[in-house]
Amino acid sequence: MYKTILVPVEFDHNPTTARALEIGRHLLDEGGRLIALHVVQPVPTYVSQFIPEMQLIEVRNQVEEAFREELGDAEGVEMALIDGTPGAAIVDYARRQKVDCIVIASHRPGLSDILLGSTASRVVRHAECSVHVVR
Repeated sequence: MYKTILVPVEFDHNPTTARALEIGRHLLDEGGRLIALHVVQPVPTYVSQFIPEMQLIEVRNQVEEAFREELGDAEGVEMALIDGTPGAAIVDYARRQKVDCIVIASHRPGLSDILLGSTASRVVRHAECSVHVVR
């Protein structure tokens, strides 16, 4: 099916995250790569100027630890932690890694999603590969 599958992960303990990883495993070719990706949004400059650099590094380390805990003992899953705006960063990472498929969890859309657009909808519109949305 797919040689490289990307599964974006958030830390909202949404049950669809585990389902997205499970679906990714089912769609993956034998010997393929399954990558779990978390995007860390940058702290706005008007805030970061008041935060000591060591505190920002500590927060980054805490995010990385939370990511490991979220994945638990997910065997055969590569972890990737990058900075950026989620929708654009996911699409860019998928392109650079030559991902065949993105399996992304999504919540039920509401009025705010129609006006602003969710991360999943941005990925669906801009990804150069197949995208499976899990609800």
